[in-house]
Amino acid sequence: MIGPVTRRLMLLDTASLYFRAYFGVPDTVRAPDGTPVNAVRGLLDFIARLVQDHHPDDLVACMDFDWRPEWRVELIPTYKAHRVAEEVEGGPDEEETPDTLSPQVPVIEDVLDALGIARVGAAGYEADDVIGTLTARATGPVDIVTGDRDLYQLVDDRLGRRVLYPLKGVGTLQVVDEALLREKYGVDGAGYADLALLRGDPSDGLPGVPGVGEKTAAKLLAAYGDLAGIVAAAADPASKLTPAQRKRLVEAGPYLAVAPKVVRVASDVALPPFDAALPSEPRDPMALEELARQWGLGGSLQRLLTVLAG
Repeated sequence: MIGPVTRRLMLLDTASLYFRAYFGVPDTVRAPDGTPVNAVRGLLDFIARLVQDHHPDDLVACMDFDWRPEWRVELIPTYKAHRVAEEVEGGPDEEETPDTLSPQVPVIEDVLDALGIARVGAAGYEADDVIGTLTARATGPVDIVTGDRDLYQLVDDRLGRRVLYPLKGVGTLQVVDEALLREKYGVDGAGYADLALLRGDPSDGLPGVPGVGEKTAAKLLAAYGDLAGIVAAAADPASKLTPAQRKRLVEAGPYLAVAPKVVRVASDVALPPFDAALPSEPRDPMALEELARQWGLGGSLQRLLTVLAG
């Protein structure tokens, strides 16, 4: 009797990858009308290389439908605050993006849709939350492709969940497993979120606990197991925390009470129906042909089509 086939799932942190493509491919790569398409073509080349090298059965391009969700901002108002570009008239928050990148995003979405590559997001959530939810649902191994270290929290050797972290393009990827996390940070995947919220992260507007850097956070986690254990130790006069550590942790109590919900990715987001199976041929060949013509996608698209067909 043949058992169930295990499928390998690849989850793309799409914005992270097209940002890298944008900055890694010269903006002299343009459509026939002169519009830069370096992010579009770079992302197509990235996906072709990822599929060729890692052979996923299923692939999902996870999208940011809300890169700064209000529910996270309500808990920690500084969350990603420095990334907000204030409009002159005080309009809605917008993330600062290079003005030649923003027009390429709808093209990327149209091309993925015409190819038949699943593109999934959810109102009020970041791509990280979509990735967290799909990882939690997965029954087989998962490769998460991202330039965002926050997703290290999903690494789990037992379940075959790892992060592929681009060091240079996607030709050079660092495979992040629990051994690497323990070597570099002193924690496993489950402990990474606690480490991140204790040390803070200026790039995400997370203040952290004053005076607690990465090494101190790792030592506290090693001694007390997790954030709950550290908070309990701070409240216990008999614990072995130094007076300075105890004071800092107690004073940071309000932050530590809300930070886990902000830092830990959601794992229960309601997602629309979609087909994650990697397509072997385009879902809409005519639309794809028109997109290729209009935007001059040339060899980048052809390479991806060849890999998918193979």
